Amino acid sequence: MSSSTTKETGTTTKPTARNAPATTAGESLLTTTDAVNARPGAPVLAIVVPCFNEELVIGDTTRRLVEVLQKLSAAGRVDAGSFVYLVDDGSRDRTWAVIEDLHGRDGRVKGLKLARNVGTQNALLAGLLGVKEHADCVVTIDADLQQDEAVIETFLEKYAGGAHIVYGVRRGRGDSYLKKATSGFFYNLMRLMGARIIKHHSEYRLVSRKAIDAIAEYREYNLFLRGIFVDIGYKSEIVPFTVRRRGAGKSKHDFRKLASLALDGITSFSIVPLRLVTVAGMLVFLFSVLMTLFYLYHKIKGHTPPGWAGTIIPIYFLGGVQIMFLGIVGEYIGKIYQETKARPRYIKDTELF
Repeated sequence: MSSSTTKETGTTTKPTARNAPATTAGESLLTTTDAVNARPGAPVLAIVVPCFNEELVIGDTTRRLVEVLQKLSAAGRVDAGSFVYLVDDGSRDRTWAVIEDLHGRDGRVKGLKLARNVGTQNALLAGLLGVKEHADCVVTIDADLQQDEAVIETFLEKYAGGAHIVYGVRRGRGDSYLKKATSGFFYNLMRLMGARIIKHHSEYRLVSRKAIDAIAEYREYNLFLRGIFVDIGYKSEIVPFTVRRRGAGKSKHDFRKLASLALDGITSFSIVPLRLVTVAGMLVFLFSVLMTLFYLYHKIKGHTPPGWAGTIIPIYFLGGVQIMFLGIVGEYIGKIYQETKARPRYIKDTELF
């Protein structure tokens, strides 16, 4: 067990997963059989799991993921040094204590504790960059395991076929009608605004080390990984899966966070809103010209329209439009402000490897 305190740019020299000693049966979460069947050259797989207040589910989630690794290792699909990497995104409950306990019982369970909550996108980035030197490919999956972990085997088939990015895409979900509707709305809105994303894809994906190296070149503070992976342009595949209901705890993806994520996606990959401001400004100007001609016509005819409505309504209309457009421009200026400060996107507190 080792620990370190560092910023995202810091590095700690550790043995690679491929050369790590095998976990003994006494330390394991499961009754294991040494993966002697792992064929030479089988990839080291890391499963990155961002966690925020997940003490109720993280134990069962880790057990099931280790079972997947054990099955794949015994079949020769992955190297025996494959592991689970749990990223504690500043949890306020006992999530980190549970991770420490899991790590102590099974060496295949690694952990990273961030100094504070930085959001799912940055927590995922911390996990991806944290395992980059220890794994050949990485799967990211939610801690509640609503995504079907069994399709990881299909991910690996696509990876073996040359895909550097494999997207897990939902084909059914047990959420309420309201959540389905809001999720669909945000996906359609982002695509309408020009953000290139895979519809019904969340954060369940497999990426190769080459793809992670490319991700490391993206230095922006406002991350939108769903768009960045598409933007890379490497060969990719799509694998459908069925969403399960959450076993315990509460979902962390509420309407506010979905809206914030959609806004980050739009402002990170599209200037369509700014162009809409320009188009709307031209339309308002044209409307003003037509209104002017309308009043001049009636003035010439000697039938001057009542002044109150003709004055107040345009003032309120233009005032509302101007405030809305200032808000849109302000969002982009705010993003620029955050980027120019170049603060670290996350800071590591403790790492268990």
